[in-house]
Amino acid sequence: MPSLPREFRGLWVATVANLDWPSRPGLSTAEQQRELLAILDLAQRLRMNTVLLQVRPAADAIYPTVLAPWSDYLTGEMGKPPEPYWDPLAFAVEEAHRRGLELHAWFNPFRARSALAGRPAAETHVTRARPDLVRRYGRLLWLDPGEVEAQDLAVAAVLDVVRRYDVDGVVFDDYFYPYPERDARGRVLEFPDDASYAKYTRAGGTLAKDDWRRENIDRFVERVYREVKRERPHVKVGISPFGIWRPGEPASVKGMDAYAVLYADSRRWLQEGWVDWLAPQLYWRGDAAEQGFDALLGWWLAQDTLGRHVWPGLAPNRIGAEGHDWKADEVLEQVRHTRALSPRGASGHVLYSARALLGNRDGIADRLEREAYAEPALPPPMPWLDAEPPGAPMASARVIGEDGARRIRLDFRPAEGEEPFVWVVRVWDGKGWTIELVPGAARTHVLAMGASAPVAVAVSAVDRAGNEGPAEVVWVESQ
Repeated sequence: MPSLPREFRGLWVATVANLDWPSRPGLSTAEQQRELLAILDLAQRLRMNTVLLQVRPAADAIYPTVLAPWSDYLTGEMGKPPEPYWDPLAFAVEEAHRRGLELHAWFNPFRARSALAGRPAAETHVTRARPDLVRRYGRLLWLDPGEVEAQDLAVAAVLDVVRRYDVDGVVFDDYFYPYPERDARGRVLEFPDDASYAKYTRAGGTLAKDDWRRENIDRFVERVYREVKRERPHVKVGISPFGIWRPGEPASVKGMDAYAVLYADSRRWLQEGWVDWLAPQLYWRGDAAEQGFDALLGWWLAQDTLGRHVWPGLAPNRIGAEGHDWKADEVLEQVRHTRALSPRGASGHVLYSARALLGNRDGIADRLEREAYAEPALPPPMPWLDAEPPGAPMASARVIGEDGARRIRLDFRPAEGEEPFVWVVRVWDGKGWTIELVPGAARTHVLAMGASAPVAVAVSAVDRAGNEGPAEVVWVESQ
């Protein structure tokens, strides 16, 4: 039997500023649901396997929680629940799983608000409820990572979702400390954390301020990983940092120093095992002289000393975008290049973002479906989470229907005590194999019946860590 390709195919769905979903604030519940289903349907049609949905864009929430107000990107008014009432995150998890997709909850831990936001913040928003933890930085309002209570709030938001929702993963992007803001003269502003740094030094801290800032983020990242695993060991933790760790790494690379400017020591997170996967945002052309995709991906793979997963972030949003002359070919070539490095650990990629695929810019969605994603793929396994494969299922098959419209009805159930995330169904028609993925909650599946016979059907279960168990093979005689 053929093995199924292993490749993480992730799709970012941004809610901040209504970038991807919902298309604008204040849509009706039915319209919001239709738009969200269209994204999930697209991911399924393209044979992707993971959706990364932004659930906390700015210290708010697209789900009901006592820890934050409803997002105004959803309803048009912060703190206002949707009418008719619904829970978008519960809906997204259920509908993603129904399609065999993983759903990862995407958090922005410290971004509180734009200081130029056109709509008022709710009384329960952290900028009003805990202004002592918030710093104004240029156009932004930002939770100070140097305040222990600010970190506590961010960790609590993640754990609240992990405990109450059946998410498959949690993920952060590149926003920890903010990107540099400038004053009217163009000078870079200093992040205003003198008070929290003074508190640290009064308590005996000896790190220089820049090192202390990095330590704040390191401590947060490590804590989230540890506490998520304590709650639900199968929930995957990922981060998608800025694609350059430091200029000169590798030697040809120039650009912003995320280590020194964002205080993000993302290489350390990977090498300490504080993530299950890292997706550096390599939003540059493959042959770019100073930020080349190919050179950067090779460098990141060489840093993966623990054998965690490194999946480059790709940028179909740059296709047809102002200031860029990207074509779909660039993204497809980066997929091919990543696959060529799969023996070194490049077993997937993450696409930013849904809007570019919904708009099929330069035919990118069609070409992904037809070329890059012609076969289904499972996310790669994570043996450090769980290396025990599920048992073989019980399965039976029979022919249903009349001549000219015959089908195979496949019935199956998992081994006792197990609940697969997805089923792999392989069909032999006497000439070759075809492979389908079926959502784990299914217990029946109907297959087309060709003219040739006998037909062999092999069914195997895949658990939430990506382990595939042994197959149960059944034969179907033509009748």
